[in-house]
Amino acid sequence: MAAGAPRIFVSHLAGVAVFDPVGDQVGRVSDLVAMLRVGRRPPRLLGMVVEVLSRRRVFVPMTRITGVESGQVITTGVVNMRRFEQRPTERLVLGELLDRRVTLVESGEEVTVLDIAIQQLPARRDWEIDKVFVRRGKGGALRRKGETLTVEWSAVTGFSLEEHGQGAESLVATFEKLRPADLANALHHLSPKRRAEVAAALDDDRLADVLEELPEDDQVEILGKLKEERAADVLEAMDPDDAADLLNELPEEEKERLLMLMQPDEAADVRRLMSYEERTAGGLMTTEPIVLRPDATVADALARVRQQDLSPALAAQVYVCRPPDETPTGKYLGTVHFQRLLRDPPFTLVSSLVDSDLPPLGPDTALPAVTSYFAAYNLVAAPVVDESGSLLGAVTVDDVLDHLLPDDWRETEFHEEGARGG
Repeated sequence: MAAGAPRIFVSHLAGVAVFDPVGDQVGRVSDLVAMLRVGRRPPRLLGMVVEVLSRRRVFVPMTRITGVESGQVITTGVVNMRRFEQRPTERLVLGELLDRRVTLVESGEEVTVLDIAIQQLPARRDWEIDKVFVRRGKGGALRRKGETLTVEWSAVTGFSLEEHGQGAESLVATFEKLRPADLANALHHLSPKRRAEVAAALDDDRLADVLEELPEDDQVEILGKLKEERAADVLEAMDPDDAADLLNELPEEEKERLLMLMQPDEAADVRRLMSYEERTAGGLMTTEPIVLRPDATVADALARVRQQDLSPALAAQVYVCRPPDETPTGKYLGTVHFQRLLRDPPFTLVSSLVDSDLPPLGPDTALPAVTSYFAAYNLVAAPVVDESGSLLGAVTVDDVLDHLLPDDWRETEFHEEGARGG
């Protein structure tokens, strides 16, 4: 939704049908999940609880919601079918916030919450609770009695977190705008108890980003304090190569339990990566590069490159392969670099632009050879291809650096003055 998006009252979403992009019904909205924040800041809307056709209640993040329109909700089509479990810092908007008695800040008068409005933030995918629809006077069966009014979230008080959750929530609010690497650094310097509390308050995607930036000991400690099902969710949200590295640090029995709890396709990618030696191209690579068929156009390639969740290194080039499109692919034909995509008309086929002169890496290529390859060809990412010619994945420069730097480099604070040479 763009800037100026309409305000939506949550009562209108109860029971609304949820569809995938091709129009097949996934389920119906059962509730919405919000995370309250300190002070008078509007709560962030995390996602929707959807009752699927099997009557199981599952969680759909707001980042997977592409449209909230009259009488329907549209998703990306990717739904984790694991049963929804509410976390301590989460609130069910319909089930817990409606009919609650709160206080108007200005007058000190108690009012009853009848409805809550949500709105998408301009130019972002984040959603917030925007306004509160309240009724003056005491609640009861005669709900029409008393004056009703719509006020800003900050105009009422009484939605506060439970006492045991406030400490972690305050820290999460403090860390909210930090980059994952900076949040990981702050988390590393907390006590184990506080680390666990903050980890519990972070959503899966944010925690996954942070875990990727933490030392291995901290990763193992935090993962071990999560419930196994949530640990599997977080591993799914991590880049497959990082998830594989983390799982390799766990005892064999625990590793296998977590892999069994993960979605089968996600677990298959991680298992494949774990089969390679760690300090080889196969052990360093990610299995999720941008793969296009020969008949794709420059416009198709640029649309894929624009995806917000891609790292800059993975977005720097696309790999042209024959079907299947998922790794391991059909025959690898070559690479098209981002700069080349910008120089050609949108209708141009990517197959006519491939750089096939650059030899790909083999999965068993050792780290020193990978490093020399990156330096010789001035690359930020490189394809990994097996003996049959199938693309297995791509190695990115950040993964190479992770293995070249000292083991404790993540534990050293990054000082901006030092980076500037100050």
